[in-house]
Amino acid sequence: MNTSSGGPTSVAYLGPSGTFTEEALFSQPDLAALTHTLCRSIPEVLESTANGVVSLGFTAIENSIEGSVNVALDALIFEHDLLIQREVVIDVKLHLLAQPGAELDQITQVISFPVATAQCRHYLKTHLAHIEEIAANSTAAAVQQLAATKNLNSAAIGTSLSQQLYGLEILVNDIADHTDNQTRFVAVAKNNTPPPSGNDKTSIVIFQRADRSGSLMGILAEFAARSINLTKLESRPTKKALGDYCFLIDLEGHISDELVADCLISIMAKHGELKFLGSYPSASSKSTQLDVDASKAWTDAQGWMDKLRSQVRAK
Repeated sequence: MNTSSGGPTSVAYLGPSGTFTEEALFSQPDLAALTHTLCRSIPEVLESTANGVVSLGFTAIENSIEGSVNVALDALIFEHDLLIQREVVIDVKLHLLAQPGAELDQITQVISFPVATAQCRHYLKTHLAHIEEIAANSTAAAVQQLAATKNLNSAAIGTSLSQQLYGLEILVNDIADHTDNQTRFVAVAKNNTPPPSGNDKTSIVIFQRADRSGSLMGILAEFAARSINLTKLESRPTKKALGDYCFLIDLEGHISDELVADCLISIMAKHGELKFLGSYPSASSKSTQLDVDASKAWTDAQGWMDKLRSQVRAK
């Protein structure tokens, strides 16, 4: 699904219109200009991308409060061979939405995506302790459902974008339990790795060959020895046996960096199988000077070794 210049032409993401995913996608002008396909679930987004129905898939993978979006991560780890092209991080503001004319004291049920409901747990417990919670496939689906019912006793937790799209009112602004709520999204494709930007991140999954004492320490030592900073370390069940886990790791740097490449080669050779999920521009504006210094030191050391080896006499 590419243009003649090789660029993406279409993108799939979780619908209906008004999701946080759509808000995040529209923060990227080039993605907003593509042909959009709205899917009913995150697995459908990734399956459409893997099958070539669309050029890109765009999905949430992590929230600063609730943690990983497991359905997305598991699909990327176990079901599809897709490469992350970029990450996008946005602030999340959740609002209690209702039909025009509704009052807070008459609300008896709240509809929303379970992750969003969990992020508003304290507010709901304090102000709407006895309401019925109804799950929806997304925050936008919840708002769409509420808009269709015309029920003054129902409310939905959703975005300001969905409130505008579906003609509802904001009953209570910003009801999330934490003010610094952020969600991380990624765009994925079937192939191609973006070139280094100078501020990159690499995502990998490591499957240990043997579960023995010190095995994780040995893996982490490979990164520490090369001064590679890890921004995420998470274990995920391999779905093979109880207690059998793989490790999802995000690290600073790009696969084209000699330092990163050498580290991953060493892990593959000594510790286990590795699945590469992508090297891509980081959404963080963190200074990369430490990474530059570490890479230079490694390159200098490699040059020193090459010089020593060049002096070895031939047999």
